Amino acid sequence: MKTSTLRPYRRISLTAGVLYLITFCSIPTLALYAGVRDPRYVLGSGPDAQVFLAGILELVVALACIGTAVILYPVVKRQHEGIALGFVAVRTLEAATIFAGVGTLFAVVSLRQSGAGADALITAQALIALNQWTFLLGQGLLPAANALLLGSLLFRSGLVPRVLPIIGFVGAPLLVASAGATMFGLWGQVSALSGLAALPVALWELALGVWLVVKGFNPVPLLDRTRLADESINPESRSRQEA
Repeated sequence: MKTSTLRPYRRISLTAGVLYLITFCSIPTLALYAGVRDPRYVLGSGPDAQVFLAGILELVVALACIGTAVILYPVVKRQHEGIALGFVAVRTLEAATIFAGVGTLFAVVSLRQSGAGADALITAQALIALNQWTFLLGQGLLPAANALLLGSLLFRSGLVPRVLPIIGFVGAPLLVASAGATMFGLWGQVSALSGLAALPVALWELALGVWLVVKGFNPVPLLDRTRLADESINPESRSRQEA
């Protein structure tokens, strides 16, 4: 495959890789949210700034989640359009749960700032419980679906080394099992076992992001099919690539 043909796909792979790496900026939020997830937070004096910082980081992650799916869709849809569309939908749903979870904790902060006091304890408990469930159902389950959907597209197309999606295939059932165990009270949502179960999917997304940034897509027939399809829709794109 000619370098001029690979050039537009290099931009796509680089952007997707950077967005995948951005999703890891939410790692500090576990510590930043530690205080607000205690219902007694509404009776104290904060601090509120670290909650808002954590929320902003999570919102950035949510937008990056959508971005990874949107930027990859024009390429991976040539492998299977239905699965690619499903990946976009599930990734967007994951982002929506992140937005919802952030909103619940921001509401707890608003209760504290309004001086609701002890009367708000029950409401704060409900909001924190809602945050825990949105996290479990969103960031606890949906990344497994994303790993299976995108992983199958990348594995079949060969756009990246097949060992990368295999990591995701291994991690997806572990993540689902961990979420189920948390639902039935076998272990806590924040525990060593849940962290170990989430590690393979996290490794899959990290490795994919690094590979796309450093190496980009492998030169496979799928990229030729995508280029030809784009040229049939917009003949001017070919002249711009050749220029």
